[in-house]
Amino acid sequence: MDLSEITKRLKLEVKAGNGSLSNEVQGGYASDLISDVIANAEEGDLWVTLQTHQNTVAVASMKGLAGIVLVNGREPEADTLQKAREENIPLLVSALPAFELIGRLYNLGLSGIRK
Repeated sequence: MDLSEITKRLKLEVKAGNGSLSNEVQGGYASDLISDVIANAEEGDLWVTLQTHQNTVAVASMKGLAGIVLVNGREPEADTLQKAREENIPLLVSALPAFELIGRLYNLGLSGIRK
């Protein structure tokens, strides 16, 4: 499923990366620890986090992630937003808490386990 479909279905607010909403989402990863995401997220994953700093964009770019979803209605810091726009990394916001958003992603067919 591509990111634009997920964005529509879950009513996510697009903050950056409009040009990359056609990214195919292969799975999901949820963590608030940068080192954990570096070690364990896989290319094509959609990253669910509450971290709003610009290091998230650097990690998403380095790992080839499909995008980043900020939960609990958190807004990205100004430098994070600028970096995401420069690198065309999809940066999305959900008003939902992480637990609820991840459940909805799972119901759309995404998993954290690759087959």
